[in-house]
Amino acid sequence: MYLCVDFDGTVVDHRYPLIGPPVPGALFWLGRLQKCGARIILFTMRSDGGASGDVLQQAVDYLEGKNISLYGVNRNPDQDSWTSSPKVYGHVYVDDAAVGCPLVHPEGFNRPCVDWAKVGPYLEKLCRKKR
Repeated sequence: MYLCVDFDGTVVDHRYPLIGPPVPGALFWLGRLQKCGARIILFTMRSDGGASGDVLQQAVDYLEGKNISLYGVNRNPDQDSWTSSPKVYGHVYVDDAAVGCPLVHPEGFNRPCVDWAKVGPYLEKLCRKKR
């Protein structure tokens, strides 16, 4: 399963260009989904360079430092063989801005974020079906 995951508001609290505290359950579920066979693709607006530095690489380093291996960053390497589309191909997209994505607003967080207590188990069922 290709799992495209946003960063700010999905994995960490919105503190751009800084990296906020982790969204409750995000790292647990990403690790569990990775073990289930999900290919995790970081799908984020963060970019390299600019006044704030390489905020994209900071997000990549953060995830890898938490033992989350990325299959791709803002691209799915497998789609190069069958399309030249710039849209990242995935089976599922997890983003706090997505319509219908369950959200929570933990105390101290700047904005609502993904409710991994609901999203995680749902994704795990999908991942097991894709095996």
